[in-house]
Amino acid sequence: MKFAMFYEIPVARPWDAESEYRAYKNTLEQAILGDQVGFHAFWTVEHHFLEEYSHCSNPEVLYGAVAARTENMRIGYGVRLLPKPYNHPIRSAESAAVLDLLSDGRVDFGTGRSSTRAELEGFDIDPHETRAMWSEALGHIVSAWTEEYYQADGKYWQMGAPRRVQPKPLQQPHPPLWGATSSPDGHREIGRHGIGLCSFTVGVPPEQLVERIDLYRQGLSECTKPAGKFVNDQAATFTMVHCAPTKQEAYEVADESFVWYPKHGGGLIASVAELLEGKELGTYAYTGEALQHRLDGSLGHLNFDYIHSSGSGIVGDPEECIEAARRYEAAGCDLLLCLLNPYNIPHDKVMQSIELIGKYVIPEFK
Repeated sequence: MKFAMFYEIPVARPWDAESEYRAYKNTLEQAILGDQVGFHAFWTVEHHFLEEYSHCSNPEVLYGAVAARTENMRIGYGVRLLPKPYNHPIRSAESAAVLDLLSDGRVDFGTGRSSTRAELEGFDIDPHETRAMWSEALGHIVSAWTEEYYQADGKYWQMGAPRRVQPKPLQQPHPPLWGATSSPDGHREIGRHGIGLCSFTVGVPPEQLVERIDLYRQGLSECTKPAGKFVNDQAATFTMVHCAPTKQEAYEVADESFVWYPKHGGGLIASVAELLEGKELGTYAYTGEALQHRLDGSLGHLNFDYIHSSGSGIVGDPEECIEAARRYEAAGCDLLLCLLNPYNIPHDKVMQSIELIGKYVIPEFK
């Protein structure tokens, strides 16, 4: 199992004029250290309008800065939002290709469709069309990378005539493709597309990942026409991670953030069910479960003791973090996306955590 740094770029209130500036500068400093201590990759989300939770709205600019300051880590889109009008597929192909050239072929191209009301409503997107948009966009992106001239002619995007989409990526035939999902049926759908899995579920024990990865593997077995020119059969998941010299320090530092993040994230997912109130949830059925958890109060009862004891987050001294990470490896995870600052962990403590993970945890999995 490999380890990747994973970022939402939260900015906890109260804010001052330089809060976001510090958040980005700290992220860059942490990425540089992660590259030096042996992390396999650096991934971030793309989110819009999610105050405090994620201020990472234009990650590809950050990726360029990270690429210029690192040598070994791969750089992962975690994810590029594909529905219209978030990102035009031709612009996505161009942007990722430029990053692949500048990073010497280190791009992993993760894709997704969105799972919050603020974003879907804010960009005036019909939730029921997002999966079809995602699938169509993925096809356009791959063709733009791999065909000398390409003409998009789909339901959502058309180009009028064949055109050379340039530049082309360094990796041949193209960067590895990934798809993000939070729903059980989504795991199977990602597999059917023949792309890598980003299983985005938080606040659940790693053992619950087994069934979801099984659904993904089942989808892979049903894949007859991969979205890319090759099958990427890697399974990634993300979890909150904090390592400190002692267990007590780790628990004290992580407590607030490890509880705030899944509670707030659960509320954001539930917001889609509120947006669709009185309508069929369709492929967003899982958001109805999140809404029920919020309404019945179970989301509010989530606490640090449960997250720690269940292994829903990795927290402790290096030895305990190794033991917890083993559970993700046993569940079938190939790439562990480590959310190093879920909300409000101080920069110096994140740097310490990165150092300890690189020195003690990662070597145990090589």
